[in-house]
Amino acid sequence: MFALLPKLFRREKTRSRDIAMERLRLALVHDRVNVSPQTMEGLRQDMIYAISNYMDVDAQEVAVKLTPTGAAQVALVASIPVNRMKKDALRD
Repeated sequence: MFALLPKLFRREKTRSRDIAMERLRLALVHDRVNVSPQTMEGLRQDMIYAISNYMDVDAQEVAVKLTPTGAAQVALVASIPVNRMKKDALRD
């Protein structure tokens, strides 16, 4: 039973380090492709506008980022919470 106590109360020691490393990695990716924060925000807003024609999205929770996929490539990754489809968009 006493062997279980350290496991229960052990803190995650690498958490802040991992967060800092992820931030640095993202900063390096953005620098590599030369994308300013203003450009990323503009892209985010444009995506919200385009998708809003078809879906009701939670604009406050939309996240857009660039992630490395190879030595000279990056991928645009977007997380867009969708509340519901719009009725007009369902008619084709």
